[in-house]
Amino acid sequence: MFFVTDVSAVSHGIQLAIAPVFLLTAVAGMIGTVTGRLARIIDRARLLEERIEAAPDDRPMPAIIAELKQLRKRGNLVNLSIALLTLCSLQIGLTIMALFLSETTAIEIFKTATILFLSGVGSFLLALLCFLVETLIATRILKFGHGGRQAQHWGHS
Repeated sequence: MFFVTDVSAVSHGIQLAIAPVFLLTAVAGMIGTVTGRLARIIDRARLLEERIEAAPDDRPMPAIIAELKQLRKRGNLVNLSIALLTLCSLQIGLTIMALFLSETTAIEIFKTATILFLSGVGSFLLALLCFLVETLIATRILKFGHGGRQAQHWGHS
């Protein structure tokens, strides 16, 4: 492999690689947000499972079972989002390497870098879609004071 020793070529290679780094920053923020949601889903599921275990065997708990099913769906969507964000990070990291190597060596891999970058953006968009669906499911199951003990507080019956 032939490495270029020209400072301007190395400098240009670094400049090319900077733009995808900003996407990596966005991905890192999303991973933090999504893993926070996963932690809340897990905590809620554990609480509901403890309620089921503490309840008498002859007491059916359809509402709790239904909520656990929703939590499982949400957990699966969050896990898929995390997997897509991780894939995006790998693709963007490889894009950075390809851009830098293409600029500083005799290897012609700009097409590969383009494919990697577009694949990374696609993975990011799919992860955002999973996040959107998960949040829609989460808000759909909220009662906002309709039914139960809170109904009287909110003026609903």
